[in-house]
Amino acid sequence: MDIYMIILFFMIGTIFGSFYHVVGYRLPKGESIVNPKHSYCPNCGKQLAWYELIPIVSYVIQFGKCRNCHHTISIFYPFIEFVTGLLFAVCYYSFGISYDLIIALTLVSLFSIVIVSDLNYMIIPNEVIFACAFIILVVNFFNLGIKDGFLQLGSGLITFLVMYLIMLLGSFLFKREALGGADVKLMLIAGLVLHPVLGIFVIFIASCIALPVSILIYLISKEHMIPFGPFLVAGILLLFLLKIDMNTLVQLFKF
Repeated sequence: MDIYMIILFFMIGTIFGSFYHVVGYRLPKGESIVNPKHSYCPNCGKQLAWYELIPIVSYVIQFGKCRNCHHTISIFYPFIEFVTGLLFAVCYYSFGISYDLIIALTLVSLFSIVIVSDLNYMIIPNEVIFACAFIILVVNFFNLGIKDGFLQLGSGLITFLVMYLIMLLGSFLFKREALGGADVKLMLIAGLVLHPVLGIFVIFIASCIALPVSILIYLISKEHMIPFGPFLVAGILLLFLLKIDMNTLVQLFKF
């Protein structure tokens, strides 16, 4: 039965991934995510029919081109759909039907939107961060109770403050903005789902992921500005999915 549920979550994830691409593409430009209701070709503006919006499948059937203007559609669209579907399936496999599953799916949703918005515009909409933080906070109070829910909120505020101080220090040392404000806000999310020490450890994880990717991008395109947001969310999601706790971290660094 689990295999059917995993497939179901993958399919649901691809549908959400398609929607998250719209959110990440439109919100930073100040466009509505519900009006126009239908997606449209960014090249010719033609509204797409339902059979052109089937996640992954439509892209393959149309050979990656718009049916109207035959302009090449970015492979980024099916990529986001596939990654979101895969991560939805992994979340179900890891947590089953539980409160942690809701948190994990929320993190995946944040990750998918951040990839689109930060890579395209170097912007992470506040609405997305705060909506995810609110969902996680509510789930924490239901799952952990009032006392531990507030403790987890305190953890979020600690990681937020630490990242804020790092931003101020970086701006002082380099005489320019070292981190975006959205990156600091993402650390609130880290603290809401992890121990505060693990939340801060996310910065190290994200940096380890970002370094080789940044070098590769620089060698290919000579691009100096690489958004850090997707790597931060990837670090949060990785630690949460792997169920890393403080004992695991201590054992990892124990000599």
